[in-house]
Amino acid sequence: MRKMAGLALMIGAALAAGCNSTNDSNPPEPRAKNVIFFLGDGMGLNTLTAARIYGVGEEGDLTIDTLPETAFIKTYSHDAQVTDSAPSMAAYMTGVKSNNGVISMDSDATQEADCNQSAGKPVTTLLELAKADGRGTGIVTSTRVTHATPAATYAHICNRDLEADIAAQLVPGGAGYNGALKEGLDVVLGGGSSFFLPTADKGTRTDGRNLVSEMQAKGYQFASTLDELNQADASKPLLGLFGSSHMKYDLDRPASEPSLSQMTLAAIKQLQGKEKGYFLMVEGGRIDHALHDTNAKRALQDTIAFDDAIKAAILEVKKTDPELQNTLIVVTADHDHTLVLNGYAKRTGKTTASNPGVLGLVKNYTDGEPSKDADGMPYTIIGFGNGYNRVEGPRSSVAALDDATVSADDYHQEVVVSTGDIGNETHGGTDVFLGAIGQGADSFHGSLDNTAVFGKVKAAAKL
Repeated sequence: MRKMAGLALMIGAALAAGCNSTNDSNPPEPRAKNVIFFLGDGMGLNTLTAARIYGVGEEGDLTIDTLPETAFIKTYSHDAQVTDSAPSMAAYMTGVKSNNGVISMDSDATQEADCNQSAGKPVTTLLELAKADGRGTGIVTSTRVTHATPAATYAHICNRDLEADIAAQLVPGGAGYNGALKEGLDVVLGGGSSFFLPTADKGTRTDGRNLVSEMQAKGYQFASTLDELNQADASKPLLGLFGSSHMKYDLDRPASEPSLSQMTLAAIKQLQGKEKGYFLMVEGGRIDHALHDTNAKRALQDTIAFDDAIKAAILEVKKTDPELQNTLIVVTADHDHTLVLNGYAKRTGKTTASNPGVLGLVKNYTDGEPSKDADGMPYTIIGFGNGYNRVEGPRSSVAALDDATVSADDYHQEVVVSTGDIGNETHGGTDVFLGAIGQGADSFHGSLDNTAVFGKVKAAAKL
């Protein structure tokens, strides 16, 4: 009996130990330790479609097209049917609708020349939540790092145009610093050195501060060329500013300037060793600028460069996280533009040196002959609802278009409504695409408000 009692005690102890085991009975909940948020500025559905045809033809797939989870995103802001980049990106980053022109503040904030005259309070961003959780943080953009989209991740201000003040929010311990960033971002890559330098150093700052020097004094490495970027030490924070304003369009990029893919890989290198994971935002920002110029060729080429960066990131992350069990990658846009695809064009295939592709004239699918408008004149596959190049009077009063003209680098597509000078084409209010892959990606589906994306990323990352 004593032997049986002892055996029972041993079995009971073993069962108790098994019940208390965290290895078998209570496995940790899955979470996206790492988050990479890709934002194609202005990359509407029509632009995506045109970029696919431009880059790989009608039957091809961009990397964006292969993402397994998809949704449509509503983009209106608090005060406007058609948003600008500031409140749209802020909605993704904070879950709050704000007014046009406002960076990551609540809906009481209005865009004012002097923010002392504006109401409203800052709203916490995903990047700040990641920083509070001890994760690495970074931003990559082809625009100025102080531009609306990147600024919405780390700054709070009533007016997106106050970029000198936005830059100051990045400098640890300096006047105007955003203390929620604690010791500072781990990596900042893009353009816009003018807002970091005083006028005496060919910058635009009127306060005499040299923010590059201030950040270097806080331990940051500084890179201004691709070679310097490649030499960066992953153990130290990194600031890279490649140009005084926005970086070059991909079509015009010199060899000394890093591509969006190269900056993305450099940022991942800086962040992938972070024990608790990281949050990285990557913006293909100049898609938007080319669309404002109604210059479709540069817009489509920058969309391809953006897609290349997504592909590069997925391949790099899979080297250490093959099934993306610890990583969530989200790809979306902040708004669309007025780009349209016209007519009953025959299939063109991808654009090459000898084939204008989607940049060319509409040639009817029945006989391959150029389609004509009511004035008997040929017209392009791509056009815009508004913008710069509008023919006054009948189109027969100007020279007929040909493929060589309309597929040139500097061609500005024709528009329906003239909005004046180059650069004045407006955003559109149509829903945009979202694609996702990795841990937590299956929560993205259907039709979502942009504010809902914040909650889904936050939940997946357990922030």
